[in-house]
Amino acid sequence: MIENPLLTTGLLLFFGYWGGRMANKLHLPRVSGYLVVGLLFSPSIFHLLDAETVNDRLHFVTEIALSIIAFNIGGSLEIRSLRNVGRQIVWITLFQAAGAFLVTGIGLLVILRLFPGFADGSFAGMAMGVSAALVVGAISAATAPGAVLAVVSESGARGEFTNILLGVIALDDALTIIFFSVAGVIAQVALGLDLGGRNMLLLPVIEIGLSVLLGGAAGFIMSFTGRFVDRSEAMLMVVLGVLFCISSISHIIHASPILSNMTAGFVVVNHEPGRQSYFRVLEQLEDAVFGLFFTLAGAHMDISVFESTGLLACFLLVVRMVGKQAGVWIGARIAAASRDVARYLGLALFPQAGVTIGLVLMAQDLFPAMAGKIIVNAVIGSVILNEFIAPLLLHHGFTEA
Repeated sequence: MIENPLLTTGLLLFFGYWGGRMANKLHLPRVSGYLVVGLLFSPSIFHLLDAETVNDRLHFVTEIALSIIAFNIGGSLEIRSLRNVGRQIVWITLFQAAGAFLVTGIGLLVILRLFPGFADGSFAGMAMGVSAALVVGAISAATAPGAVLAVVSESGARGEFTNILLGVIALDDALTIIFFSVAGVIAQVALGLDLGGRNMLLLPVIEIGLSVLLGGAAGFIMSFTGRFVDRSEAMLMVVLGVLFCISSISHIIHASPILSNMTAGFVVVNHEPGRQSYFRVLEQLEDAVFGLFFTLAGAHMDISVFESTGLLACFLLVVRMVGKQAGVWIGARIAAASRDVARYLGLALFPQAGVTIGLVLMAQDLFPAMAGKIIVNAVIGSVILNEFIAPLLLHHGFTEA
């Protein structure tokens, strides 16, 4: 069993690379390979890593990866571009996110109430069931932009369908984070967790407000400092330094590190003339950081628990897809979008990975040990299944549209 964090990091990076290569050979996303490698390293397979290493010693990896992911999401929200895509983006984004949230959440609550043994009885109480439904429903709203952007780039797709799709994925994770913030607070109250005497109704507003203020201030500091930087290597120091500070301060003041970093990216991309250099310097790190992030996520999988959550993972996969597609159809009808958008855009929004995994790892701490483990395994299990199915559906959506 390996306990040294540096050796663990090196092994996960090295074998994660080969896992990604093997996944590509099988015409699957590299993320699938990363997750499988992490699963093999996990305490439930070859026991190369122990639970303390996975959950505590390498927790900083999750923080780093989520900081970069959130910053890049914010950087895709350029006001000039969003203004051009119009009302169709807004309506479809709202309804597809709400559809995934409501259909997944309600479906999960019904299953947990009708079949309490479906998750080993860990959610038998109403408070536990409602909390799980809210949190998992909120997480299900997220779409992984990486897979979508890769297909767009590879196919060279252009036109109304592509423009609406890119606009939706730019806004989707921002909306997911807001859903998750509100759902997390309600879950804490329902489960009787200590909120430090804060008002339940004000908590989401306070958390979101603090996150926006912190991210906005940090974004201006980053953009101002970057004007004095004349080398890309030094720019990387500035960007990472600010992102890490944002995440740390967010925890201290009880703000959302994801929303804070996303706000910083939004400020930079809309305020700074040389904005692309701030995001370009992160590209050289993305493969390594994300590979480590996803292998570590796979290491959180517990096969013994997954045996009892496999059906739950399949259920979450199906109801999320139904919610996404139904939401796209309703939003497209309201916004008078084309028939192709109404029929096929939902298929292009099925991929889920980075933000979903990051949020469920954060949500684990809200629940008792076994319940939290079941949620993590069910959601990550649905992500693994999604990685095999979503690329095929995404390709079909582009082909038909």
